[in-house]
Amino acid sequence: MAMLTASRTDPFDFLIIGGGATGLGAAVEAAARGHRVALVEGHDFAKGTSSRSTKLVHGGVRYLAQGNIGLVRDALRERGRLRRNAAHLVRDLEFVIPAYDWWAGPYYGVGLKLYDVLAGKLGLGTSKLISKANALERIPTLEANGLQGGVVYFDGQFDDARLAITLALTASDHGAALVNYAPVVSLLHTNERVTGAVVRDLETGREIEVHAKAVINSTGVFADAVRKMDDPDALSVLSPSQGVHLVLPHEFLPGTNALMVPRTDDGRVLFVVPWHGKAIVGTTDTAVPTAEYEPRPLEAELSFLIEHAGRYLSKDPTRDDVLAVYAGLRPLVKHGEDGNTAALSRDHTILLSRSGLVTIVGGKWTTYRKMGEEVIDKAAKVAGLEVMVSPTPEMRLHAAPAMDAAPDFETGSASEALSMYGSDAALVTALASANPDLQAPLHPRLPYIRAEIVHAVRSEMSRTVEDALSRRTRALLLDARAALAIAPDVAKLMASELGRDGNWVTQQLELFTERVQGSLMP
Repeated sequence: MAMLTASRTDPFDFLIIGGGATGLGAAVEAAARGHRVALVEGHDFAKGTSSRSTKLVHGGVRYLAQGNIGLVRDALRERGRLRRNAAHLVRDLEFVIPAYDWWAGPYYGVGLKLYDVLAGKLGLGTSKLISKANALERIPTLEANGLQGGVVYFDGQFDDARLAITLALTASDHGAALVNYAPVVSLLHTNERVTGAVVRDLETGREIEVHAKAVINSTGVFADAVRKMDDPDALSVLSPSQGVHLVLPHEFLPGTNALMVPRTDDGRVLFVVPWHGKAIVGTTDTAVPTAEYEPRPLEAELSFLIEHAGRYLSKDPTRDDVLAVYAGLRPLVKHGEDGNTAALSRDHTILLSRSGLVTIVGGKWTTYRKMGEEVIDKAAKVAGLEVMVSPTPEMRLHAAPAMDAAPDFETGSASEALSMYGSDAALVTALASANPDLQAPLHPRLPYIRAEIVHAVRSEMSRTVEDALSRRTRALLLDARAALAIAPDVAKLMASELGRDGNWVTQQLELFTERVQGSLMP
């Protein structure tokens, strides 16, 4: 909190509430323009939706069918930029759409040629029709019975939580003040204009006032709650939707190709994608009445994913095969009253209240940079600041290497895990070199070493065991039981770094054990 109090008599240009993809993208944008920026997050960076995606940087093939050409074109452009600006976190991924009807291959092939055209110079590869034998060569575990052939196309894949931390570090590199575990408890108003917020430090209980020329609400599915802090009569604009994913062992999807089924029983696409040596199956689209910090998968969602994965994989997964499950909420903007969230647009919306509170809702990870640019343009006008040309389209993110140094995402090895840090990997290896105890693997089924936990505390603002095992490393998503097994060692390492006592260790283990229960297949 010291960063927020260093110049309390001099207001920040922008106070950003919310440390997910949207808020972090806005912080990078504003700080890169030279503005004084503060960002506060009530929990940890990317704790919610932004660490629970399908791990794809994509234009959105299904949005073509909805006729949303503008969204697809913008997303494809941003996909190319992110691939260039964060080469340690984003890579090309080849997808196979299997065709079980004679017409399916040509039908989807035509649409994907349009996808290629919209990507333009920032395209990742050219789509093409393939034979049955070629489809099975790319995905050996694809269901062969009735297979006619398929279509290949290209999109991007990334590590969402690692990108969020990279954005936080990038904003900090440019002078932004970022604090996690610092929720906003009320907004400040002067002459009916919003001029800041009261922020509570969850570790000390202390509350401080943070003043700013403009306040940006980028709290995702909780944006309506902040809007009601500003105006109790504000109407709700969000219709949260839950997406659930399963994590399976590598044997269900060996190789480097992903599987995409363009239409399932609920109208969504189904992905099975290789990620850090595992296979992710997702996703669902279920309307939920309220936003929760820890959404739990519904039994119907889990059954749906198991069943549909079994339809398209020759080896049918069972519940016992699932290594982890996770659920995230999408902050979809309301339109209509039919309750079909799968039909809602993923476009973002920027709202301006009478008091000057700027709220950004909707959108998706792929377009985070464009969303940040647009919301800072709007907030600059509110603050009476010059609207500058964005410097971020060509700006490399923190620790980004050259594109030809991008990692191999399939291995699930320790070297691949280290490559996620980009040039900061040298900091991790230096810790391990200085202390042989930190060279030890955390768990034989996970690709991480003990030095990464120390690095997470010292350099990446990790404050809890969950921070370290869910978002700085991805242990909880890759193997929930293995993550639980290493939690005591991680808690002790962190306690030593943070100056915490045995009571803190006990409390952290209780909290993390509860968190793991929500990541196990019931």
